Amino acid sequence: GQSWAVRLRSGPYYVEEGGEEAAVQLDVVANRVAEEAGLQNQGQIGQLEGHYLLCSQTGAPASAVGDDVHPEDVLAAHPHVLWHSQEKMLSRSKRSMAFNDPSYPKQWHLHNYRNKGMDINVTGVWEQNVTGQGVTVVVIDDGVEHTHQDIQSNYSPEGSYDLNSNDPDPMPHPDSHGDNRHGTRCAGEIAAVPNNSFCAVGVAYGSKVAGIRLLDGPLTDSLEAVAFNKHYQVNDIYSCSWGPEDDGRTVDGPHPLGKAALQHGVIAGRRGFGSIFVVASGNGGQYNDNCNYDGYANSIYTITIGAVDEKGKKPFYAEDCASMLAVTFSSGGNKLRNIVTSDWSMQKGTGCTEAHTGTSASSLAAGMIALMLQVRPCLTWRDVQHLIAFTATKKADKSADWKVNGAGFHHSHQHGFGLLSAWRLVNAAKVWESVPFLMSYQSPEMKEETSIPSYPNELIRIWKVSAADLSQSGMRTVEHVAVTVTITHPCRGTLEIVLVCPSGMTSVIGARRVIDREPTGYQDWTFSTVRCWGERAEGLYTLRISDHKEPSSEKCAPLGVLNQWALTLYGSSMTYSEVKSRQRVVEDAIGGKYLNNSFSLPCPPGLEVPPEVFSPFTTNNLKFLLLLGCFALFWSLYYTLEVTL
Repeated sequence: GQSWAVRLRSGPYYVEEGGEEAAVQLDVVANRVAEEAGLQNQGQIGQLEGHYLLCSQTGAPASAVGDDVHPEDVLAAHPHVLWHSQEKMLSRSKRSMAFNDPSYPKQWHLHNYRNKGMDINVTGVWEQNVTGQGVTVVVIDDGVEHTHQDIQSNYSPEGSYDLNSNDPDPMPHPDSHGDNRHGTRCAGEIAAVPNNSFCAVGVAYGSKVAGIRLLDGPLTDSLEAVAFNKHYQVNDIYSCSWGPEDDGRTVDGPHPLGKAALQHGVIAGRRGFGSIFVVASGNGGQYNDNCNYDGYANSIYTITIGAVDEKGKKPFYAEDCASMLAVTFSSGGNKLRNIVTSDWSMQKGTGCTEAHTGTSASSLAAGMIALMLQVRPCLTWRDVQHLIAFTATKKADKSADWKVNGAGFHHSHQHGFGLLSAWRLVNAAKVWESVPFLMSYQSPEMKEETSIPSYPNELIRIWKVSAADLSQSGMRTVEHVAVTVTITHPCRGTLEIVLVCPSGMTSVIGARRVIDREPTGYQDWTFSTVRCWGERAEGLYTLRISDHKEPSSEKCAPLGVLNQWALTLYGSSMTYSEVKSRQRVVEDAIGGKYLNNSFSLPCPPGLEVPPEVFSPFTTNNLKFLLLLGCFALFWSLYYTLEVTL
């Protein structure tokens, strides 16, 4: 029917009852006005005193009270009505993101309507215009097809390079197997352009994406080192969805130059705030591989990201490890959906795929970090690590081996600190104050030459870190705990190495691997864990080594030997109470009250870094100039001879 909003004149009102005047309430007056207009009084409108909603009577004609009297006329002439307005239907739309990219509805990792909550919770961030503007993510991979419709307008040539061909263009080279599409897919996950009526949308679609082509040719330590620092004043985040072989027997990682480049990147990159290196935990789950045998995932300078499927469960290919910071979404089993993203358009490619799998999770994380850097550009590389630890949630998989450490953080070997949420990360970043400088403590190198007994017996070593030991650096709480070991063993995969922090928190830093029957043992290999994050650094650290060898195996029968070991702590001067205080600050910010207004913490300016020296004369350019010179020489000789003869 029809309805009118009316405002009655302020009282008091009186009526005659039994020959005397009596005061009446506004509700009674409203009832009488409604009756005279042939309407029903539906009561006061909200908390607006004197305002009433009058509606046409059920079953009565909506247009008139009588033959010649209309409600509109009665209300207009009524002495008690100060103002009236007939209600009209208003058109309002939800402020949700809508894109015309045809595959956007299939990007369940951005908006999972089938399984609520199992997405990265990013659309609310986009609605606040947080899309990664001003941030550049570089994909170190097999190249990036920068002419792609979903990438071209977000492509950063200034941050790109081809280290395989030694030229500035990272365009992937077609091969017989069609394998060189991985980098383009990862770039699309991060920064695919929205509303271009093609394919999909990137997590940080307002950011720039660069490419460093590295994995399509012979790879050396020096090439890796160059890649990790290439254009590191242009590129903010380095996305590395690759690593050593995930075969369940490899122990490898960055070599001396690569390690030095990672360290140099976090010191000098991004004007001193530090390059952010995001690495994938690995795809060797079906071989019982563990990312603590991957030196990139094991490094304190990187952010190690694992994968969960669309139900929040660990996929069959995902690896466990104590150094994993968090997980985000990727593919799962046969009946579960894969990641929808841009794809190369070479070799009959369509430019779009619904079948991206595996380590793509690290690319999603790189995109979410780009969103954080937009709202807080001066986050250091360690700030980003802290924010992940403080905001990741354990709803990913309640059945995982979750343990609560001494600082109140939940961690699991399968999921790290939990599932990344773009909303939580960005809101926490908005109020985050930079953590104190990184500090470290290293124990003496303990020479052992002690046999490792067979399980259930174990070799136990304890090292006490006292207040006096920490006084020189000022460290109070830990972030990463590392143990460097040299072990001789005929079948190293049967060993299990566990570290226990002073709080009692245990970390399987060296997991058993059935396939690993290598007789080389571990030579100065560093295992690390983040499971003691935020705990007090002082106390007893216990190393437990056990050998789960099969009695029937002659090859593995000889006892292993712990030759030497050393403990290293990395942390800061933050006290335990300061860690707890920051947890409260982060939880307070999650509601969005700081993101929804102009609140902003001041940012330091960063270091003055001299501009990168760029030489246009690459090997390919010199070859081209040489050919051009030869052509000019022969042409001039030919022309001279023609004129002369």
